[in-house]
Amino acid sequence: MTTDPTSPRARTLQDIARLAGVHSGTVSRALANNPLVNAETRARIQALAAEHGFRPNQMASRLRTQKTNVVGVVVPLGHEKRQHLSDPFFMTIMGHLADQLTEGGYDIMLSRVIPDADDWLERIVDSGMLDGVLLIGQSDQFAAIERVAARYRQLVVWGSMVEGQRHCAVGVDNRLGGLLAGRRLIARGCCRIAFFGETRTLELVHRYQGLQDACGEAGIAPPLACATHLASDVMTAEITAHLDRLGDGIDGIAAASDVIAMRIVRVLADRGIAVPDGMPVIGFDDLPLANHIVPRLTTIRQDVAYGASAMIRALFDRMDGREAPSVVMPPVLIARDSA
Repeated sequence: MTTDPTSPRARTLQDIARLAGVHSGTVSRALANNPLVNAETRARIQALAAEHGFRPNQMASRLRTQKTNVVGVVVPLGHEKRQHLSDPFFMTIMGHLADQLTEGGYDIMLSRVIPDADDWLERIVDSGMLDGVLLIGQSDQFAAIERVAARYRQLVVWGSMVEGQRHCAVGVDNRLGGLLAGRRLIARGCCRIAFFGETRTLELVHRYQGLQDACGEAGIAPPLACATHLASDVMTAEITAHLDRLGDGIDGIAAASDVIAMRIVRVLADRGIAVPDGMPVIGFDDLPLANHIVPRLTTIRQDVAYGASAMIRALFDRMDGREAPSVVMPPVLIARDSA
């Protein structure tokens, strides 16, 4: 099918409909690949649209359907204002989420949010710009998330579960993960264990509590809490300060994340302390980098790829009005060289 070059270009649905000899509603459905339009008519209309360089008015379509085809992927950082989206954990999970959302026909609005008011999440979900929201982490914003989840169903969160929780969360059993990390260090003979991380977010609190559980069942002293931020600009200085202060007072380290664990290994190497012989170190996450550093990192795996898929499934179910419960994944000890 070739258009007469002297004829005017089709600019509207009505123009395409006139050329195709169909109703404008048929054109709209054909351009949306609606199977209600038979394949031959659909192909003919799509060929006409391509020939005329015609693009449907997406804004008008979204106003008609009350859908934006956009999902918000939001990283709240109330607890860690200096952390960046380039953090390896964020990059890993966002890659999985982005792949599956775009394959599902959705665009993504990515936002790193420093909560500046109680209604920060309300402003996002009520913006009219999004069909649903994925939060990566609960940060220290559990109450705000619970409040919004009471009325906004198209919300799924990467994070921990607690009894009676209202919002839909997908994440690993962090307390069990902390327990596995503690047991691994104790099996190596460690009895003075330190936890390098923060305890201001639910996930990390649970990891620390699991480490406490392991120490309790072994009858050894509780783990020392060594506050270590995930912000890269202060992490090394904080680790160094903790090691200076503790000296020989610890014989094993459980880190709140692989990123912290890898930085600890580097600081120890700079001091001439071998890992694991001089100091066993265990991480949490099992990021791809964990298997490529020297020594390879012993860690607790949370299956980020599976979790991202579970988040997408839950969000799509909720956007379609179906129930979608929280998902708690089992942690797995990945035994490598560092502990």
